[in-house]
Amino acid sequence: MLLSLTTIHQPATDLGYLLHKHPDQFQTLDLSFGKAHVFYPEATKERTTVCLMLDLDSIDLVRASQRTSGDGFGLRDYVNDRPYVASSFLSVAISKAFGSAMNGNCSQRPELVETPFPFEVAISALPVPNGGVFLLKKFFEPLGYAVEAQRQPLDDHFPEWGESRYYSVRLRHTLTTKELLSHLYVLIPALDNDKHYFVSQSEIEKLLQKGEGWLKSHPEREQITRRYLIDLNSLSRQALDRLNESGESLPSQEAPLVPTEDRARKETLHEKRLKLVADKLRDSGAQSVLDLGCGEGKLLVHLLKNKTMTRIGGMDVSYQSLLKAKERLHYEEMSPRQKERLVLFQGSVVYRDTRLEGYDAAAVVEVIEHLEPNRLNSFERVLFEFATPGVVVLTTPNKDYNERFETLDADEFRHEDHRFEWTRDEFAIWVKSVSEKYHYSFELFPVGDVDEKVGAPSQMVVFSYAD
Repeated sequence: MLLSLTTIHQPATDLGYLLHKHPDQFQTLDLSFGKAHVFYPEATKERTTVCLMLDLDSIDLVRASQRTSGDGFGLRDYVNDRPYVASSFLSVAISKAFGSAMNGNCSQRPELVETPFPFEVAISALPVPNGGVFLLKKFFEPLGYAVEAQRQPLDDHFPEWGESRYYSVRLRHTLTTKELLSHLYVLIPALDNDKHYFVSQSEIEKLLQKGEGWLKSHPEREQITRRYLIDLNSLSRQALDRLNESGESLPSQEAPLVPTEDRARKETLHEKRLKLVADKLRDSGAQSVLDLGCGEGKLLVHLLKNKTMTRIGGMDVSYQSLLKAKERLHYEEMSPRQKERLVLFQGSVVYRDTRLEGYDAAAVVEVIEHLEPNRLNSFERVLFEFATPGVVVLTTPNKDYNERFETLDADEFRHEDHRFEWTRDEFAIWVKSVSEKYHYSFELFPVGDVDEKVGAPSQMVVFSYAD
C-alpha cells in the first residue's frame, strides 16, 4: 500500500519542514495493525517526493480482529486485499505519520502552513467498489483536483476475467498541505466500503474535524458522509444535521451511476422483485422463512409485515450489511415479541451451516450471480441437499435483457461484482438440473415488465420439494 506526494514548490524541500520528516531519514512508525514507513525517493530544491508505505501484519490483524465487515468465507482474515490497497488503514497512517501537518502545525517554518504547494498525489491501488472513475471525480474534482485513474485488470495472465475494482490514481492540485491531507484522510475511506475499525459515534467527530472548511460546501457532502460512516443512518443523520446547522436545505447527493430516469426504473424493478418474492413466500404458506444474502434487510421488511410468519432469518456474508439491516428494521426499538421472530447472522451460502436448517422456505434474491461458477455446486448442496427447505424462491438477472440498458456495453455485467449472468435458456437448464438432482419441482416466472424479444429484466424460479 503506497501513497506518494510530489511537489515542485521552490524550494521543494520545504515539504520536509511541513511534514516533520527529514528528507535524509528513513522513518518507521509502529501502528496497531503493522508498520508505516516514510521515505523520500527524491529530495531536491526543484522536486521532492515523499512516500508513505504501509506494511500490514495480517496475522496480528486476525488476532486483534473486531470485524466490522467481511466476505464471510473461512480464510477471509488471511486471504484478502487489505495489505495491498489504499483504505481506512491508509487514512489512519496519514494521521499518525503526518498528524502535525494535517493539524496545521509547523514550529520551524509556521509561514508554510498557509502556503499553497503544487502537488501531485499518486495512489498505487485504490479500491472503488461502486462508482469507479465517475465517483472518484465526483469526490475530488469539486475540490479543484485534476483526476487521472487507470483501472487495473484482475490478472494480466487471464484477461478474460475482466477488470478489477482497483484503480491507479493520480491527483493534481495546488493547495495547502493541511488541506490535501484532510481531503485524503476523509475521501480514501469514503471510497472503499471496507473499514478495519468499528464505526461508532467517535467517527462523527473525526469526520467533522477533518472535513472542517470544505465538507459542508461539497456538492457530494451527503454521499461522502454516508459512505464514510458505512451508511449507518443514525450516525449519518447526526453528522449531516451538524453539517447543516445553518438551517439551509440539504438535498440528497447520492447521485446515480446511470441517468436519473434509468435509476427510477431500476428502483421500481427492485421493489417489484421484492414484492413478488414476498408474495410467493406468503402463497407457499411458510411459517418460517430464511433470506439468504439478506443484504440491508429490504426483503425482511416485507416478511415482517406477514403475521403468519413466526420465524424469520436473515443471513449475509457482510457484517456491515447486517448492521444496516438492523438499523433499517429498527431492531433495537422492536418489542421482545418481534425480536423473537427475527434472527440475523453472518454466514456464507457456499458452506454447510446447521443454522440454515429447519426453515419452511428460503429466499435467494439476486445472490447466485455474485458467486464464482465453480462454487455453484457447493451452493446447491448447502441449500438443496443439507438445508432442504420446502420452498425456495430464487431470482437472478436475465442476460438477454442487458441490450436494453443503454449504459451497458456488449458483454458487460450489470454489476462489477457479478461473476456471471444467465440468459433465459441458461437459467432454465440450471433450474432443470437442480430439480432433477435434488427432487424439487419448479415454476419459472418473469420479474418486471416483459419485452417481447428479450423477456423481463430479471427471472425467478420457485422450487418446491417433491419428497
